[in-house]
Amino acid sequence: MHLARWSLTRDENRRRTRRAASGCADSLRVCARSAVSHRECAMSKEQQTPREPEQLRKLFIGGLSFETTDESLRAHFEQWGTLTDCVVMRDPNTKRSRGFGFVTYSSVNEVDAAMDARPHKVDGRAVEPKRAVSREDSSKPGAHSTVKKMFVGGIKEDTDEEHLREYFGQFGKIDEVNIMTEKNSDKRRGFAFITFDDHDAVDRIVIQKYHTVNGHNCEVRKALSREEMNRVSVNQRGGYGGGRGGYGGGDGYNGYGGNGGYGGGGPNYGGNFGGGNFGGGGGYNDFGNYNNQSPSNYGPMKGGNYGSGGRSGGGGGGPYGGE
Repeated sequence: MHLARWSLTRDENRRRTRRAASGCADSLRVCARSAVSHRECAMSKEQQTPREPEQLRKLFIGGLSFETTDESLRAHFEQWGTLTDCVVMRDPNTKRSRGFGFVTYSSVNEVDAAMDARPHKVDGRAVEPKRAVSREDSSKPGAHSTVKKMFVGGIKEDTDEEHLREYFGQFGKIDEVNIMTEKNSDKRRGFAFITFDDHDAVDRIVIQKYHTVNGHNCEVRKALSREEMNRVSVNQRGGYGGGRGGYGGGDGYNGYGGNGGYGGGGPNYGGNFGGGNFGGGGGYNDFGNYNNQSPSNYGPMKGGNYGSGGRSGGGGGGPYGGE
């Protein structure tokens, strides 16, 4: 009798153990399916949410020590976000560092955080981080200049200083807004200059060439002083860096390393873009009003005249095309 009861108890315990084990296995399978589902969901969301353009997430890092490696550059800049790419540019033959590199973040916010954390030191040496210029724009005159002043073209009559401050103020602190007018009247010439307290604000803005202010498209470019335009002109003729241009190739970037600078053989930025008269003479290029009066040669840079074919900015095949 006691033996039979013990046998039943033992069998019951075995059944309970098996049920418990089966329940645990089921729970583990559910958890595993749930984990896979969460991963798939996360991957799906990541695929559905494309990253911001790579150019907006990339920083140029100049002034690197020749001892700096990809790893030490990454170790420093990943403090402000996730890096999707990091490279120290090297001579293809000697493999020696060319003194500059690039880091690419996973988001623009991380780029902003890194720039807000200036100044930076890598391997004990102060370095110069800047928003990277695209390969297409890299050879354009003045593309790598460090300036706090910006040219804004295509300003309409109903756009006031407050509109400019409200829109461009989101990129940085504005020190001054100057809407240009005719010499002997208050008639506007369709363009303005905005000065910031930090060159990074200008760099952020000009990455995107066109902006919408008060419902109108505006074109933005760096504003160069006479000295800066002359320096750019010298660089184009083969000054420091040789004038061969280049971006991450064999010719240097912004005068760092290699045999080339940021020059290139394009048209002279100081020739018509201001006519060498920035801040002097009769104003900015003396071409009259920016919008629709006289033909202009604003920006005789790669790609032709502003407004295309010498047409005014407010008409025809330009980026504005009228209202």
